Amino acid sequence: MTPDQAAILLVLSAAMVLFVWGRWRHDVVALAALLAAVAAGLVPAQDAFSGFGHPAVITVACVLVLSYGLQSTGAVDALVRRMLPKTANATLAIAALAGLGAALSAFVNNVGALALLMPVAIQIAMKHDLTPGKVLMPLSFGTILGGMTTLIGTPPNMIVAAFRAESGVSAFGMFDFTPVGVAVAGAGLLFVVLVGWRLVPAREQKGAAGFDTGTYLTEARVPDESKAVGLTLREIESKLDEADAQVIGLVRNDIRVTAPNPGRIVRPGDVLVIEAEPESLASALSHLGLKLEESVSMTATGDDSSREDSANPGEMEVPAGKEEAKSDGLGNEVVLQELAVMPTSSLIDRSASDAQIRTVHGLNLIAISRQGRRTIKRLRSTRIKAGDVLLMQGPPDGLAGFASELGCVPLAQRSIRIPDKRKLALAVAIMVLAISCAALGLVPASISFAAGVVALMVLRVVPIRRIYESIDWPVIILLGALIPIAEAMTRSGTADLLAQTLLGLVGQGKPVIALGLVLLVAMTLSDFMNNAATAAVMCPIAISTAAQLGANADSFLMAVAIGASCAFLTPIGHQNNTLILGPGGFRFGDYWRLGLPLELLVVMVGIPMLLFVWPL
Repeated sequence: MTPDQAAILLVLSAAMVLFVWGRWRHDVVALAALLAAVAAGLVPAQDAFSGFGHPAVITVACVLVLSYGLQSTGAVDALVRRMLPKTANATLAIAALAGLGAALSAFVNNVGALALLMPVAIQIAMKHDLTPGKVLMPLSFGTILGGMTTLIGTPPNMIVAAFRAESGVSAFGMFDFTPVGVAVAGAGLLFVVLVGWRLVPAREQKGAAGFDTGTYLTEARVPDESKAVGLTLREIESKLDEADAQVIGLVRNDIRVTAPNPGRIVRPGDVLVIEAEPESLASALSHLGLKLEESVSMTATGDDSSREDSANPGEMEVPAGKEEAKSDGLGNEVVLQELAVMPTSSLIDRSASDAQIRTVHGLNLIAISRQGRRTIKRLRSTRIKAGDVLLMQGPPDGLAGFASELGCVPLAQRSIRIPDKRKLALAVAIMVLAISCAALGLVPASISFAAGVVALMVLRVVPIRRIYESIDWPVIILLGALIPIAEAMTRSGTADLLAQTLLGLVGQGKPVIALGLVLLVAMTLSDFMNNAATAAVMCPIAISTAAQLGANADSFLMAVAIGASCAFLTPIGHQNNTLILGPGGFRFGDYWRLGLPLELLVVMVGIPMLLFVWPL
């Protein structure tokens, strides 16, 4: 082993450990690995950022924009309304939903497809008296399976195509992935729909009413002699912090204000709406000399009898997946709504205070559900994670804007939008034209989809600022940083060394065994690493393995594409699995019950199909 090979293996090993650990975001780890490779002389400094101009990176970014164009114009909404059956038993409903998710994911960003269908999944669960997870996990797995069927269905396919082009052969075409992908996805969907959804653990997640916060929402009047008089709400909350209490509303002169400005000064006669743990409620009130109003609020788990005459604007119990409206005293509608935090949300690793949820957005964060555990302890300082479900209170428009701006998915059934027919038709036409040009080989895929993005902007189908917001920048950074490292693996001979090691230990010079091994390794890595990172790392190894065996490299690259797209064992392997973690009330170990037999099925179907479609 040469010093360069040892160094690149050290950098890759450290990056993979950090990917699995999850303490830092994937893009940060990838960028750090790139800089380490430059510092070690493995990647020339002048080529350090060449990956950001790579055709695969450009294609991924452009496909995300075109996908957003279909969603924002209502084209996908219209398809969903027409394709899902109005009446069906649980199995048929799950089949239709998972099948539609798979079909959408072949051409639309699969995270976006899942986010669009999640409220429908929760509706189906309610209708058939199922826990949400019984429908959400089949939907998530269906969207992942559907992505492997086309070039643009998932980033790993685009990366595999780019590595094929760099090896001296033309890149894979739009539908080169389809024969194997459809066979694997079809078998997987049949299993999930007929048997698999019954293997999903029944985790209770009952919606807003099921947020077992164990807290009281209480109206407390500020008497003349109270220590709270003359203080700002921010100062009062600071004093209440020790009692794990927070002020979520203010009543002044019979006018109710939801999420009042923390800088507002409290006056005698004001009524504060305070949320606190039962055991600390008394100390929270006595500390500031506040007096309970005549009607004491409900508990969040509450008893209906304790809520009958409640005047608190925050006191509302909401059935799963629905909103229930109240008035804030100004004639404005105030609702409770659940929002699932997407893996790309700007709220991740920020607290409610950091995100200024109340001061900037005028909303209350009532509770957080994380992997089925619900709490409001130290809400203001709790760092939000991907997959969390936030119980928010505020006006519907404010909640909708907050969700859109910060990357959350409303779990309530959304009202049907009336799309602009002109923009809808243009978005569909541009996408179809871009796909056709790439599929027919008229221009490279990166050029075809980039032209589609320009058309979206010129024709004003999507606002220009939304163009940049629709791109998943962490994925772009990840790809741009890892591609030069993958190239360094090939130049230094590290890929050949790893291939020789794999063949010597397991392959024994047999191409079929080596093919299965590449598929299994890629699948295992993707359960713990980002799928794009898995593809970037595995492609050089796959090409070297094929070369040493004198086998068809296409078979091995396709095995990487299938393996990198099949992350079913953990919630961290794929963004879709992370997104359903909170809404489904899942725990980390819940995924393997359905995921393990599904991955075994993928291997059983995938290897024969690879040998048939791409002979060794």
